[in-house]
Order: sequence, then C-alpha cells, then structure tokens
Amino acid sequence: MCGIVGYIGSRQAQDVLISGLAKLEYRGYDSAGVAVRDAGRITVMKKAGKLANLSGELDSQPLAGTLGIGHTRWATHGLPNDTNAHPHATEDGRIVIIHNGIIENYLKLKEELQGRGHTFKSETDSEVLAHLIEEAYAGDLEQAVRDALAQVRGAYGIVVTHVDHREIVAARTVSPLVMGVGEGEMFLASDVPALLAYTRNMVFLHDGDMVVLHDDGFRVTDLAGNPQQRSIEHIEWDAEAAEKGGYDTYMLKEIYEQPQALTNTLIGRLHDDTGEVNLDINLDPSSFKRISIIACGTAFYAGLVGEYLIEQLARIPVEVDVASEYRYRDPLVSEHTLAIVVSQSGETIDTLEALREAKKFGAKTLGVINAKGSSMTRELDDTLYIHAGPEIGVASTKAYTSMVSAFVMLALWLGRARGTLSEAQGTELLHAARELPRLVEEALAPERVARIKEVAEKYAHARDYLFLGRGVNSPTAYEGALKLKEISYIHAEAYAAGEMKHGPIALIDANLPVAVIATESRLLEKTISNVQEVRARAGKVILFLSDGDTENARHGDDVIYLPHAHEMVSPVVNAVAMQLLAYFTATALGKDVDKPRNLAKSVTVE
Repeated sequence: MCGIVGYIGSRQAQDVLISGLAKLEYRGYDSAGVAVRDAGRITVMKKAGKLANLSGELDSQPLAGTLGIGHTRWATHGLPNDTNAHPHATEDGRIVIIHNGIIENYLKLKEELQGRGHTFKSETDSEVLAHLIEEAYAGDLEQAVRDALAQVRGAYGIVVTHVDHREIVAARTVSPLVMGVGEGEMFLASDVPALLAYTRNMVFLHDGDMVVLHDDGFRVTDLAGNPQQRSIEHIEWDAEAAEKGGYDTYMLKEIYEQPQALTNTLIGRLHDDTGEVNLDINLDPSSFKRISIIACGTAFYAGLVGEYLIEQLARIPVEVDVASEYRYRDPLVSEHTLAIVVSQSGETIDTLEALREAKKFGAKTLGVINAKGSSMTRELDDTLYIHAGPEIGVASTKAYTSMVSAFVMLALWLGRARGTLSEAQGTELLHAARELPRLVEEALAPERVARIKEVAEKYAHARDYLFLGRGVNSPTAYEGALKLKEISYIHAEAYAAGEMKHGPIALIDANLPVAVIATESRLLEKTISNVQEVRARAGKVILFLSDGDTENARHGDDVIYLPHAHEMVSPVVNAVAMQLLAYFTATALGKDVDKPRNLAKSVTVE
C-alpha cells in the first residue's frame, strides 16, 4: 500500500522523487523518505507524517545528485516514526533499499543476521533485506539482490542502490512496479501517476521480474537470471488527467468525471440492431454452471449488483465472496465455474490470491479491472476493462459506477448468448445502458447537487446513519454506507430494507437519519412500507425518489429526486447520489476526503 519512486538520469533526483511521491499520496502512508547518491555517498532523509514534513527538511537541506529512490510507508511492522520510515541502509550506509510488502519469515532471518553481527536500527521487516544483500554482495549488486531474495518468503516490491554502482536494481513479487522510459533517463514507481509528468512510455513488471536501470535503458530478468522481454506501453493518460482539474478535491473531480467514464466503459460495446453486446471475451458462456464473483470493499458491492443482474438475465447461479475469505472456506470450484474478480487496481492482494485459488481448481477466470498491465490481468483468462481512467481519490466513485455498468453489459452478454434473454428484452436493456452517461450527467445538475448538499449539511452531525434499499439497489445502500464511513467517519449501517425489522429497527429514534433508496422499481411499494415503519418510530427519513413521484414524497422528511432510470441500471444513477451525500457530509465536517485516515487506495498486503 506504499509508494515507490526511483530515478536515474540527468535531473536532480530529489525533485523527481518528491514530485512522484506527491502523486502517490492517495495510496495512504504514514511517513516518507528519500535516498540520493552523489560524490561517493548515499544520503538518506526521512520523516514521519505527511510528505510536507520531508519536503520542508529538504528545502533547508537539499540533496544534490542525479540518482535516487523515494518511498511513502504505511506501517505494517513497527510504529510510524522517523526510524522505521524508508529507505533503510546497511550499517556502513553503502547499500540502501526501499520495500513494499511483507517479509513473512523476517523474524527468523533477523535473529540469524544479528547472530552474525548485524546491527538493526528499525523495527521493520524490510531492513532484513538490506542486511541480506550486504552479506551476499561481492561486487555484483544484481546478483546480491537475487541471492538475498532467494532467502525470503512474502510479498515485495524492492528497490536497491549501492554507493559503488550507478544503477538501480528492483524486483517484484505481488507488489506492483512500473518503469518509465525517458531519453537518457529511467524512472520507477509503484503506480503510473507518479511518472506521467516525465514520460508516458511505461514497462509493467511481472511477478518474479528483476530489473536493472541505467541512464540509457534497462534489462529485465527473472529471479533466476534468465532474460525476459517486456514491451514498452504508451499510456494514454497525460499528467493533467491525474490532477484535480480545477475541483477542490480529486474525489469531487472524479464524481463529475462519471459521465465520461461511463461513456468510455460502454462505447463500442453496445449494438442497437441486435440487442447484443460485444465485450471481446473469448470465454464460452454455455460452459458455465455457476459463477463466483470475488472482490473487496467497493468492488464487492459492485459484484453484488452483478449477482442480481446475472441471475435475473442469464439464469446462472451466482455467489459473491469477500476475497479475503474465499480461499479459506474451501470453495466448491470446477472447470464449469466462472470466477469473476473485480478490482480497480488489479493489484488487490486478497483478490489476487483468491483468483489463484480459483484457477488452481480449474475455474475459468474473468476480471473486471480498471488498470491495464496490472498483476491480475496477466493471470486472468480474459479481462473486461472498464476504462474509467486514473482514480486518485481513495474512496472509489467513477470506478464503482463503471464496474456496475460492466456488470450490466456482462449480464446482457451472458443472457443473449445463453438464450435466456430475447432480442426485444436485450434491446430494451441495451438502450437503458446507453442512457447511463446522460442520466448521470443529469443527476449531477447543479440544482440536484445543491439539494443533496443541503440535506447532507442538515444531518452532518449525526452520530449514526442507516441506509436501506431493496432488490438490485440493496447493494447501493451498502455502497452508500461505506462511502459515508470512509470519508466522514460517521458510523453507518446498511440493510436490505425488508431486513430492517429483523434487528436494525431497534436502533431507530428521532436522532437517526435513515437514507432510503426508493426510486422506481417493482419493489417500490414494499420499500415505502419499510419507510413507514421508520417514520412510526420517529426516524428521520431521507428519501431518494424518481422524478415526479410526488405521491411517495409525503413519506420523507427530506426528499431527493433522481432521474428516471430502468430498474436494472438504476444502481449506477443512484450511487452518484450516495457519493454526493457522503462527500458533502465529510466536507461539512472538515474532513480530508481524498486521504481518509487509515485507508489506502490499493491494498497490496494481507
């Protein structure tokens, strides 16, 4: 979950490192540090807290040099303090490393190293790597890193430099690394946005890759030293795409980017003449007897919408699993299972390991992924890219709605291919999906946003929230509660509305706002009955209704109207309102919505 940046070239490395680390702040961190090589020495500077703390130190004590590595740390072993921050150096300061991931056998290795006379400065597992490399070093840094990594178990993205070598050596297993290729300079990072200001030519490293970077190029091998070919990919994003674009926060910018993101997800895939979709998927839909959807967090809720859509339209049994539990419950998997993994980054470690578990037992695999070149995309049988573009805000917005839209298309594809959905039904739903960018743009109309802001500020000081929805919009309620928790820190729960009387109804009193998704659906009447149960207990009802529904407006203390949408695609439109409710609640409370406490954008350790 940490940020890595490396540079070798003719620029001042310090400037590149700080710029890149700033672009990776969205990943979540508790300390930052850099190491710069110059004039026969490597100087390390690191500080706990925000990157600004480190930048302030560097302003007063700049580090000259054109080779350097930098890191933002999210603590796993050892407290977040200056000492435990990365980079870590050997006792003589000649070898310096940064590391993402976890070394599972570090305690045993540390005891052995201490027994051989090594002195440790930090409490981290990562420092073990520096000492292992030091022991293995005999003039060849690349070989020393290779020998050291042969002794460790765990997940890592490791970057190493040595005072005697003008080169950077890096390797990865699980934790992502990407290289940027420039003219007479090379870059390295844990994610693309760190490099976009300098180059759009990227090389995505695979699991088990090791790379040596020089001023004029790079060489990739596997961990055994065998040469590997890795192609240079031209990234279509530019640096501006990863900036705020005039909005106060990345999150708000990304909320407003959703019409374009949805257009990118849907474009070229919908065929009005036949009521079919073309997803460029080579899997055989007739071979699947069951589907497992596997994901974490927001992606999990997108998967719940997918479950509803696929079962209804394609008539295949679907189960949705939290990825962190999937491989530990001994799931029933066969060659007739389709495992669908959902991840914005394509690097989420729990989801990646669940994918590997499903493959081990013969399942066919499909990914609903945003990031190209990610670890999952290299292990999947097929990938349905959502093309949402870079998402910097930790709380997912445009990636979520694009994932849900992808499931709409996937359910349509499966239904038409399996003959469970007629051409007329397919055409109807296809047209509904095609309308999504326009409907979301309408949901973001100034008067609608102003109304949600007004309601959010009214209840911003509530201690608790309850979200209710039914049918395909029960996951929308879960997503609404998650967004509110993530960025406002208000305790929020969500339930399928019919479950309210099985426990949550005990919570309802005059101090509890209850957000109810009651847009047009075949279950609307039942949802309104649940609303009446809330009102009978003095709960404050925030009612989300479809435009023109004045009949049911009388059941809400506050009413928010949303554009009419076909029930099957309405979770996309309704999610936008949930995002705005959470956003304006958090900003009313003065919270940093882009960097909520304790959270990171990409979870790459278990």
